Amino acid sequence: MSSKIDEKKNVAKRVPSSKPPFTIGDIKRAIPPHCFERSLIKSFSYLIQDLILVSIFYYIANTYFHLIPSPYSYVAWTTYWIAQGCVGEGIWILAHECGHHGFSDYQWVDDTVGLILHSALLTPYFAWKHSHRRHHSNTASIENDEVYKPRIKSKLRWYYNYLNNPLGRLLILAFTLTFAWPLYLLFNVSGKNYDRFASHYYPYSPIYSDRERLQIYISDAGVIATTYLLYRATMMKGLAWVFCIYGVPLLIVNGLVVFITLLHHTHSSLPHYDSSEWDFLRGALATVDRDYGFLNKVFHNVTDTHVLHHIFPYISHHHAVEATKAIKPLLGEYYKFDDTPILKAMWRDINECIFVEKEKDKGIYWYKNKI
Repeated sequence: MSSKIDEKKNVAKRVPSSKPPFTIGDIKRAIPPHCFERSLIKSFSYLIQDLILVSIFYYIANTYFHLIPSPYSYVAWTTYWIAQGCVGEGIWILAHECGHHGFSDYQWVDDTVGLILHSALLTPYFAWKHSHRRHHSNTASIENDEVYKPRIKSKLRWYYNYLNNPLGRLLILAFTLTFAWPLYLLFNVSGKNYDRFASHYYPYSPIYSDRERLQIYISDAGVIATTYLLYRATMMKGLAWVFCIYGVPLLIVNGLVVFITLLHHTHSSLPHYDSSEWDFLRGALATVDRDYGFLNKVFHNVTDTHVLHHIFPYISHHHAVEATKAIKPLLGEYYKFDDTPILKAMWRDINECIFVEKEKDKGIYWYKNKI
């Protein structure tokens, strides 16, 4: 019984918010040098593995599911949607790795592979690559982080008083997992506040610099091409077929993108900083590694090596576990890992992390849950 209480205390214990006694150079020296090497062959092997699984699942569903009588067909389709969605998330994560130039030594290969994979999942590759890079450059900054900025109590909207209960939070969670990703891409909902219209599809959005605008057009072209292919498939096979084969797994991929990243940046033990306190290393350390069981491998370990990813985002995923083990002794209390069962952790954190309040006389903010 006491061990369980100690475990809960350890999970809730705040990470240090003071300047760390180590530098990024110290962390880099703690990691075996080969972990910084990128392998085109190894990266493609993981991609091919995922594409084979996607093809097998598609073949089974398209060939046999219409032969399965009801109600067993519902079980078959549900299993297909979950399996295809999880593997699709793995493919999305490999495209995300391309955006960080962690897939290979060749930038043009990474951008080509990333553009194809993200476009196939209706994500504008270059547009998200650039905004995501700015998130990495400003993680946990109250003013400048690009996304997952916590709400400040004084700026809570009126309806939070009515949603501050289990049912209300469940509704918010359901809405977030279903609509947050497309709304963020389309209208920058929950993103950094800009003085004019911001969208990942708009080349002249304030999110981007002048030299990036041509690539936003390329991203849009990729998404349009996929949309056209889906239109052609709908004309040939019908809307129901496209929705079942592609649409529902895509909804699961989108939900997992939000679910995983939300849990990486939402924890009562993690600080946020204003400009008087923020620096890159403290911001990068203000994230948490989680345990998704066997799905860690399906998601290419982005789930349980996210602290490392924020310090060195260009490390390939197949080195991330080894590199994380190497830096943990150095990071000490600055490293946060939470192995709470993932659904339980999500429910706990959306209840505990409603808004942030400033620590007295410091530019450091902590999550609170009492409105």
